[in-house]
Amino acid sequence: MTTLQQAVAVGKAESQLAVIATLRADGTIQSSLVNAGAIAHPRTGEPVLAFVTYGRVKLANLRPRPQLTATFRSGWQWATIEGHADIAGPDDPQPWLAAAELPALLRKIFTAAGGSHDDWDEYDRVMTEQRRAAVLVTPSRVYTN
Repeated sequence: MTTLQQAVAVGKAESQLAVIATLRADGTIQSSLVNAGAIAHPRTGEPVLAFVTYGRVKLANLRPRPQLTATFRSGWQWATIEGHADIAGPDDPQPWLAAAELPALLRKIFTAAGGSHDDWDEYDRVMTEQRRAAVLVTPSRVYTN
């Protein structure tokens, strides 16, 4: 069985890029590309796939239908994570995350997804301005070729 860490490792060669598939209200699939990484869930401490987004479409799909699929690839190797998403952000407050803790969580996810920044205050300002949210995916199935 493939682990979350093994699946995320596939994406390292490709800038941690993952295709995220969510379910629209009409039952069709919406896909987009994000940088994603693995962190410990702030509420449970369990490993989760995490990414930051402000995409209205992804969040609109995930709020009522929180299941998603994420696929990393590198060459012909790929790994997929299926799971349930928790959203934490300015428009999606969570009892397990104080509003003041959101900037640190977004930074943690950004760095886990391979990002770095020279000015974290500027990063925090932009994330706040764009109303970015953290998406934390608890894996239910992880598989690869």
